[in-house]
Amino acid sequence: MPEKAQNARKEMEKTHKTIVALGGGEIKSKTTLKIDEYVASLAYKRAGGRRPAGLFLGTASHDSMPYFNSFRKTYTSVFDIKADVALTVYGEMDLPHIEEKFLKADFLYIGGGDTKFMLDSWKETGLIGLVLDAYDRGVPVAGLSAGAICWFDKMYTDFDIIRGQSNEYKMLDGLGILRGTVCPHYDDRREDFLRAFAAGGFESAVALENNAALVYEDGAPVKTLSSGGRVFSLTRNGEGIDEKELLI
Repeated sequence: MPEKAQNARKEMEKTHKTIVALGGGEIKSKTTLKIDEYVASLAYKRAGGRRPAGLFLGTASHDSMPYFNSFRKTYTSVFDIKADVALTVYGEMDLPHIEEKFLKADFLYIGGGDTKFMLDSWKETGLIGLVLDAYDRGVPVAGLSAGAICWFDKMYTDFDIIRGQSNEYKMLDGLGILRGTVCPHYDDRREDFLRAFAAGGFESAVALENNAALVYEDGAPVKTLSSGGRVFSLTRNGEGIDEKELLI
């Protein structure tokens, strides 16, 4: 095998598939700044000496530009990272144009909002293929709320509440990249989620508070991060539930 090909293969073997799953928080008011600092370090590591680039996906918020501007303000002014955005909801950008942005990105940041709308939109526009390809190539992914829970087998989501169609949370299928069940905003939803967990027959789950994150590498949890919040693991124990703060 030629030397260049061998080196490229070695680099691929060393590259982890990383997801930083944030339970919630406000990037505008910098409540997740300690976690953002960790995400920025991943981007700098991938960039290898050049100025890194971050790509914001705000599909869940219907491509909210104020949301993107908050992302840009934090990651550009605090961490000196170039910020770009992928817009698909209103047809502003075609897929080839967006693909170019993905190929330049040193990390993806997937914002919060309506999780079901986001996944349906990704599938309709073809963005899902670019997201999964970036993950497979080892581009670090940071996701907050909807952008975090979409990666799991099952996700506890408020999409019906956001749409004003219900006052109840729902358990939906996620992408299945990360195993198990997940609840975001656990400090706000704990009682509701514990009831859903007990009734749903689940054996285990991850619960993420606001301003907390769980880092996954190659599908396995490797690190907890806190900017004031906590991460919990839930396990069924006979008729009860064991709730334990997760510290890695």
